[in-house]
Amino acid sequence: MKYVSPSVNETAFNCPHCGALAKQAWSSLHASHNERKRPLPLLLNADDERDFKDIEDDERRAKTLKLFQNLKTRRPFKANDDGTLYGDEVVYNVFVSDCFNCGEISLWVADKLVYPAHGEGPPANPDLPDDIRRDYTEASSILSLSPRGAAALLRLCIQKLCKHLNEPGKDINADIGSLVAKGLSVQVQQALDAVRVIGNNAVHPGKIDLTDDRAIAESLFRLLNLIADRMISEPKHVQEVYASLPPGVREQIEKRDKGKKE
Repeated sequence: MKYVSPSVNETAFNCPHCGALAKQAWSSLHASHNERKRPLPLLLNADDERDFKDIEDDERRAKTLKLFQNLKTRRPFKANDDGTLYGDEVVYNVFVSDCFNCGEISLWVADKLVYPAHGEGPPANPDLPDDIRRDYTEASSILSLSPRGAAALLRLCIQKLCKHLNEPGKDINADIGSLVAKGLSVQVQQALDAVRVIGNNAVHPGKIDLTDDRAIAESLFRLLNLIADRMISEPKHVQEVYASLPPGVREQIEKRDKGKKE
């Protein structure tokens, strides 16, 4: 699947919120002068919503409550339909991209994505276990700052993935060999050898290798997703298709297979 990294130079890219490759609408920002001498972020408790009951106009109360609830999320959001949040001064070099797929907005300063926090690696396979996806996301977030740190985290992800696939998780070389016997592509094993993840010269998972660079880290992102796709996603999708067959058809298939075994 094609992946387009989020960029101010693109009109469509993989959304940092939903991950879909979607068209983006770009907007500039406006600001109005704050009557206070400093910003006042609204970090209110849910109990404070009772204060809005004093607003007699139903429509105004509903809009005020919606604004209040949006502010509490501490996330950027679009102005109300009546445009009352728009100010009168252009804020230069700050932009908003609006995803046509999920409707969420992203905030940019110059060419840097500042919200949501987004790494530079490709999206993680959605079928990866949550703890592995967290490490993967952290590795993606530090790819530019520390390719060696990202590579170390990705090796740890591969070790965890081996354990998830019922391998011991102590010797990645042995684990990958076992996975090949279970259906993992031999080419994947060869690629892992090429980036010094396994073999006699491999560092321990989670440890820094001073010879790692960005190219190796980027290869590890792709390889981790490839292993997950082959060993988790593909069997899952096949099982889903098989489960969707009519019961009678599945019974015939099972009887046929049972007859072959006998």
